[in-house]
This record gives sequence, C-alpha cells and structure tokens, in this order.
Amino acid sequence: MGNSASDVCFPPIESADESGLLMIGGQLTTDWLLSAYRRGVFPWPVPELFDLIPWWSPDPRAVVELDGLHVSRRLRRRLRRGEFEMTCNRDFAGVIAACAEPRDDEGGTWITPEMIRAYTQLHILGHAHSVEAWHDGQLVGGVYGVAVGGVFAGESMFFRRRDASKAALAHLVAHLRQRGYRLIDVQQWTPHTGRLGAVEIPRRVYLARLRQAVELSVTFGNRLEPVAW
Repeated sequence: MGNSASDVCFPPIESADESGLLMIGGQLTTDWLLSAYRRGVFPWPVPELFDLIPWWSPDPRAVVELDGLHVSRRLRRRLRRGEFEMTCNRDFAGVIAACAEPRDDEGGTWITPEMIRAYTQLHILGHAHSVEAWHDGQLVGGVYGVAVGGVFAGESMFFRRRDASKAALAHLVAHLRQRGYRLIDVQQWTPHTGRLGAVEIPRRVYLARLRQAVELSVTFGNRLEPVAW
C-alpha cells in the first residue's frame, strides 16, 4: 500500500548535486511518481544502489519543443507511405517490456521489474501512455511516457524495424501538439536525442515552464488523429 500524496516529500530542487541527484529513497508508487513529475523530478535506478531509488532533477534539462522535432526526409517518406500502422495505448505492456530489454550498446537496462510494475500502474490509472508502430501485425517500435497536465515526460523507446521508434516519436509529438500539450521533457540530452531535435534549457527555465504546463486541463486520449507529413 503506497503513501498518500501528503506523505511525499522531496528536498528543494536546488539541493540536487552536480549530476542532478536530488535524493535516494522513497517509493515507486503512483503518489510518489506523480508528485515527482509535477516537481520536475524523476526516478532513474542505478545498479550501484541496489534496491534504493535515486531521484533526479538535472541542470540543464533536455526538452523537445513541440515544433522542434527533426523528421528526416527518409522518415517523412515512410510516414507518407504509411509503412507503419500507428496506434496509442494499444499495447503499453509490450512497449515497456521491449524498452526494458538489454541493448548491446548499453550493457543493461535501468527499467527494472519494479519500474515496469510502477509505470504499468500509472498506465492503468490513465497517467502513462504509449505510441506503437506495427508492421504486418507485429509490434516493431514504440515510445512511452508520463502525462501530467500539459507536460509529457518521455521515458524510453525501442525499435525492431528501422525508423519504427522514430515514427512512434513523430506521431507522439504530433499528437501532443494536437491535444494542446505545452512541454515535452526528455530529461537528459544525448547525441541520439540531440539528432532528434532535443535541446537543453536551464533547470530554472524548465521549472518555470513546468509550473504553468502542469495546471493545464488537457487529456491524452486513446486515438491518434491523421497527420499530413
């Protein structure tokens, strides 16, 4: 049984260390997770801490602006041809399980069984969502994340067919724009997210935008609208 929202307590964001680590402890419950995302904090397990949960709020923060996603010519052609069938919230379990599979270039996964259980519960309660790419009836790519107000925090994505994860991300961003979201958080910049259009902004700027966005009354929905690519 999880704590109530009133029991959730994070230190001041400014107390995070240079790596962005804010605190260690707490619980992977719905109350803790939603409270964290509303404050610009997220959990990211690391092997060295075993069962303890590290919570992070890095500075700078990486975001994808709603009009800033880079869609290559090759991907745009694939989207126009309708190479993938795109859905949302059809197979959240399949997406998060695929994202949790170890990758050769990373040597492991931070999406632990406890994380899968926690985010699946968020999905059941309507706070976590997925966008899926299908080919010949098979799940070949996807992305998932958490929506709080007008903020969507992208957590992870995967592909089993070239460009499938990018197609899912492109449809996700288009969907968020159509639904009235204001902020897409991707947490930390990497060369990969940078190629997709992610940019870094100071944490104080991110938090100011977050405070406004989380108060918006927008909903994710369960259907992707057509997009003119």
